[in-house]
Amino acid sequence: MYTDKDVFKSLIKHGLMTKEQARDILLSKGQSDEKTPRKKSSNPGLGDHPATIIDFISAYGINRADKVTERLDEDLIFQTLAKDWGVPYIKIDPLKLDLALVTNTVHKTFAMKNLLLPLERKEGSLLVATPDPFNREGLDDLKRVVQMDVKPVVSSKSDIIKYINEFFGFQKSIAAAENQFSGPSVDLGNLEQYVKLKSMDDLPSTDHHIINAVNHLFSYAFDQRASDIHIEPLREVTHVRMRIDGMLHVVYTLPKKVHNAIISRIKALSRLDMAEKRRPQDGRIKTDKDGVEVEIRVSTVPMAFGEKVVMRVLHPDTMFQDLPALGFSEEALARYEDFIKMPHGIILVCGPTGSGKSTTLYSTLRALSSTAINITTVEDPIEMVHEGFNQIAVQPSVGITFGNILRNILRQDPDVIMIGETRDYDTAENAAQAAMTGHLVFSTLHTNDAASAISRLLDLGIPSYIIQATLVGVMGQRLVRKICDYCKEPFDIESETLKGLGLETGLKGILELHKGKGCVKCRGTGYRGRLAIFEILKYSEAIRQLTTPAADVALIKKISIEEGMVTLRKDAVQKMLKGMTTYEEVLRVTWGAD
Repeated sequence: MYTDKDVFKSLIKHGLMTKEQARDILLSKGQSDEKTPRKKSSNPGLGDHPATIIDFISAYGINRADKVTERLDEDLIFQTLAKDWGVPYIKIDPLKLDLALVTNTVHKTFAMKNLLLPLERKEGSLLVATPDPFNREGLDDLKRVVQMDVKPVVSSKSDIIKYINEFFGFQKSIAAAENQFSGPSVDLGNLEQYVKLKSMDDLPSTDHHIINAVNHLFSYAFDQRASDIHIEPLREVTHVRMRIDGMLHVVYTLPKKVHNAIISRIKALSRLDMAEKRRPQDGRIKTDKDGVEVEIRVSTVPMAFGEKVVMRVLHPDTMFQDLPALGFSEEALARYEDFIKMPHGIILVCGPTGSGKSTTLYSTLRALSSTAINITTVEDPIEMVHEGFNQIAVQPSVGITFGNILRNILRQDPDVIMIGETRDYDTAENAAQAAMTGHLVFSTLHTNDAASAISRLLDLGIPSYIIQATLVGVMGQRLVRKICDYCKEPFDIESETLKGLGLETGLKGILELHKGKGCVKCRGTGYRGRLAIFEILKYSEAIRQLTTPAADVALIKKISIEEGMVTLRKDAVQKMLKGMTTYEEVLRVTWGAD
């Protein structure tokens, strides 16, 4: 067992703490012990385990001696001690934990008492996370239970307690819910099952086990910074996947028997029709995360093996940002701000689904918002409610469509109009009419680049002379993953190597780029967060003359570049050279782009 002296000695040796800081902490701890002898940890995540010197140091909140802008936290303390102990340190990634392995290997009481969390079976051994690799009694007991070699790795105490509670709690809820079925159940969503021999009721969505399980999924998604939650039924099981930094990860594999109950619970929360399982439905849930209201947009669709639910997590801090924080270069930001200062006209934001168009538009509208401006939006659905806008939800069932609602909006004395998506002639034509009558109109188009937007408007049937009279500019965008700031490191690469991959930098010789080597903050991926890349096409006189029924997109793009437009690929390359993203990410996101 390590002592308080061992901990201080290790932190001082590695330059993370000064002797003066150690004395201050010991003095403060002595005073605290006199007031509350044998005090349990004040951290609610540590349960009934007595507070150790590591808990006290991390709670004390001192800055690192070597980097005064960073805190000396629990993870760093255990990482440092692990070096001196000669035991590997692992920051637990819950996305990589196997629910069955964690919960079926040992009982929760044993895991919590000894702070042992099974991570994986590897080469005939069980890898186990522990804050105390010297706990031979607990490790030996585990070895006898699993009848294989046990290899300890060091992880933080609070992480181990957190995931023991979460995984065993979630498994208990799912298992209890599953046990309420005593035989084969009806699965009307599975198109392969034609004959049912026995009929039973679905598990009620009001069951407290199901409520706990769904609450856990939301909390888990918030903790992992997930943007989307997929609950998708397969033939025998249900997969729960979460999209983090643009990539989907399988988080849980659940028994199929609880699928309908979980879907019903989500439907109840989002005020959808629980009895309707044959038609797609859309709803929304408003909940709380760290004192901030978070919107969850819910979509259900009947699939071959049952209803699939996708929930998009919309956090206001993500949806409403300052324009410079979106990833604009100085030149691009100046060009875009020139667009939005126009008194009237159409500004289009283009890109595929999930490219950040909504965030750009919401952030733009917030930048324009004031008591002197009347902003009205038409959305399908309303992604994020904001009191500074007058927001209208499209409802085709009662005649509210993108196209016809615009006629009514013009009677509402708007200054700025945002149309969620221009998808047909009626919408495009009414947007153009609004622009010609003195309104600034924002909308989105699903095109691969900015130049293609002009061709798309022509394809929708909008006459070229109307486009020439109304269009202000077009912005195309994508999202690339950012290199993790905590583990960013430089490396050298030949410019010719990049050129051979299709990345023209305009530079010669050896270039210094950056990558993330993987750390506890980014779960070993080397990426943390995303930023946008842009191409901004100014609708100049030269482009206006090229806007004809036989418009040449390639020529429009060529002229735009000559007039100063930076393409998506070039903007991404510039961000790569600045150390913001990697060349692999540039190639992945701008594949097929010039």
